[in-house]
Amino acid sequence: MAKEKFGVAVDEEIVREVDELVAECDDLGASRSETVEAILTAFVHSETNHAERVREIIIRRRKGNL
Repeated sequence: MAKEKFGVAVDEEIVREVDELVAECDDLGASRSETVEAILTAFVHSETNHAERVREIIIRRRKGNL
């Protein structure tokens, strides 16, 4: 499967959480990029209504509730 790179900016809190996950998976030698891809894969393959959930998260973040 071909991969495409794109840049994103995330809050420092999210970076810390991702770095903690990377550290917890140290035995796998997973990079930050691979960890983020795994998180996105889990989200996309879940049974969630993705558009609805993303909209909810964006609205909550903008209101400062997340």
